[in-house]
Amino acid sequence: MTIKIISPIDGSIVAERETATTTQIEKKLQDAVFASSKWKTISISEKAKLCHKAIDIILENSEEIAKEITLQMGRPLKYAQGELRGLEERARYMIDIAEQALSDIKLQDNEGITRYIKREALGVVLTIAPWNYPYLTAINSIVPALMAGNCVILKHSAQTLLCAERLYQAFSESFKRAGFEDGVFQYLHLDHQQTTELVRNSAINFVSFTGSVSGGEAIEKSVAGLFKGVALELGGKDPAYVRNDIDIERAVENLVDGAFFNSGQSCCGIERIYVHNDVYDEFVEKFIHSVNNYILGNPFDLQTTLGPMVNSKSADYVREQINQACEMGASVCIDEKVFSYNKKGSAYLAPQVLINVNHNMSVMKDESFGPVVGLMKVASDAEAIQLMNDSPYGLTASIWTNNEEVAISIGEQLETGTVFMNRCDYLDPALSWVGIKNSGRGCSLSLLGYQQLTRPKSFYIKIS
Repeated sequence: MTIKIISPIDGSIVAERETATTTQIEKKLQDAVFASSKWKTISISEKAKLCHKAIDIILENSEEIAKEITLQMGRPLKYAQGELRGLEERARYMIDIAEQALSDIKLQDNEGITRYIKREALGVVLTIAPWNYPYLTAINSIVPALMAGNCVILKHSAQTLLCAERLYQAFSESFKRAGFEDGVFQYLHLDHQQTTELVRNSAINFVSFTGSVSGGEAIEKSVAGLFKGVALELGGKDPAYVRNDIDIERAVENLVDGAFFNSGQSCCGIERIYVHNDVYDEFVEKFIHSVNNYILGNPFDLQTTLGPMVNSKSADYVREQINQACEMGASVCIDEKVFSYNKKGSAYLAPQVLINVNHNMSVMKDESFGPVVGLMKVASDAEAIQLMNDSPYGLTASIWTNNEEVAISIGEQLETGTVFMNRCDYLDPALSWVGIKNSGRGCSLSLLGYQQLTRPKSFYIKIS
């Protein structure tokens, strides 16, 4: 089967790749299993040198890689290299904490008895990565999996296959210099059926998946009864709450970026904002003014600040949400005609702000994953908390206030994996990245991110 990467910029074919054959898949699995027996015995310090070198190689090619990101998924070129800076931050942090995260847990010795718990590699980890942040999302599991002593097979989105090849190029070059076989880090181009079969293969010991809720459900069904670990980072409908004690200018600047960066195609992007009555009118006015400053256009033009969505189907879904909301009483705040690149039926979609919204509307309940956000007036903290929790998702939530105590109190009542005060749409690698409800299961990044990529092994040593 041939996979074609269709650029959302102009519908051109970026590249074509054949899916792997059964023989190729079996060979890669055999290589991974064989390599894992040696790789897991290598010291953490040596693994760190090799992984740092792989990151160096990626950064050395950052200009070319940035152009490929833009070509494959449409992000404006002026922002594309930012993903590689984020990759470096996460990767180097996870490399540097590996010694601490993977050290033995030593217990108090009794007379003649020594007890400790080791962290042992699982074997082979399958990383299934999405297109929206093709390097950031992949590196979340690749680096800690390798540092923990596992071998990794990467299956990337059909939209961003070139990213898998770039990652392989960097890691394989680093590893080969040190005399390691190809089996430590590999990639496969697969269709959905092949991916399902690979997930079920006994050589795969752990699956890390980032994608849609339906994709996560398919992964869980595939591994049912196989007793293998799964980490799922799925959708989001992340809320923000703007209290009446905040600097409106600062809140607007950050929340506009949080809602519309990457054309809103971020699992932790801001999709609904609740604003206190006292500051609602001022917030809406300044928010609309800021959104109107976006320039929708060809992402290779350095003046462009908003590129196309990944494809016309995704853009049409957001258009349908906007139309449904308007039919139910919502009002649009942005004149789409101002954005000349906005074309019905295309991947280019003007940013939109909706007011007079409610939770009966899809745009306030269902993940949009596009450049639209609803603004809703609230009268109190309690009302904001109730509305923020009124969602099947729970990835992040942000609170905009000058009162730290209040922010923490509200955060403790929110059903979400991460709480921000005066920040949004950001992953701090020192903090655990986790979703609840339909946003997923498992934990990546931070010291805790290593737990799911290893198994504990207990030792009870009695001196006779």
